[in-house]
Amino acid sequence: MRNLGVMGLESVKVIAPATHDTGSAVAAVPASSAASGGNFAYISSGTWSLMGIESKTPIITDQSLEFNMTNEGGVGSFRVLKNIMGLWLIQECRRKWISSPTELPYSELMQLAQQAVPVRSFINPDAHDFLHPDDMPSAIANFCRTTHQPVPVDRGAVLRCALESLALKYRYTLDQLESLTGQRIAVIHVLGGGSQNTLLCQLTANACQRPVLAGPVEATALGNVMVQLLAQGAFASLDEARAVERASFPLVTYEPKDAPAWHDAYGRFLDLVRS
Repeated sequence: MRNLGVMGLESVKVIAPATHDTGSAVAAVPASSAASGGNFAYISSGTWSLMGIESKTPIITDQSLEFNMTNEGGVGSFRVLKNIMGLWLIQECRRKWISSPTELPYSELMQLAQQAVPVRSFINPDAHDFLHPDDMPSAIANFCRTTHQPVPVDRGAVLRCALESLALKYRYTLDQLESLTGQRIAVIHVLGGGSQNTLLCQLTANACQRPVLAGPVEATALGNVMVQLLAQGAFASLDEARAVERASFPLVTYEPKDAPAWHDAYGRFLDLVRS
């Protein structure tokens, strides 16, 4: 900014938004205090998942260190969050299965996953096995084999295992966030490209036993624009900007289902991640 005069741009107004893609996405969380009482979590969902809460102060405790939580700057708040594996699992499975970019569209893959037997086998999505394997489907199958679970063989079973495991990892992180704050989180907002994955959104609602509100898809760009408008005085507060956003972009709501089955599944998942 000091060099603006050198370039003849002295009159240009410089606005710093949330400055990070996730920060801008979180600014665009279409949260309503009336619906959640301010107690909401967000998942910025794409290749990776960033799940957290907004906090007026950073949470710097032995427990937050144990949980591997970060305190990152937000718009008038701190983003207390955790980096989690995301749809990389699905992307890498597809990469192994295709020989051209037009093969196996994601809609077809999700149909296969939808048809597979539910809550059968799980992985720990954040295990090192899944960071960059040469063969993601085999890595998933091998994890299930070594942990004495039914081994997913067909594509639908592999995908279902990956998606359900992500949803259960979100539940695990939800429990950690509630432990840090001492408050129950009422609703989960899913933002970004992953908000279009209807199966993952429903599985997340089931695993967490919380309503999931999906959207907006382009949260990063939208949050950037919202903060610029806030700086220009178009909005009095971020809450007001979010109210306009809610009226402008429809959300999809997923209600939790199948509580007994998912309670049992979460118990089995905990055995995996704690072993």
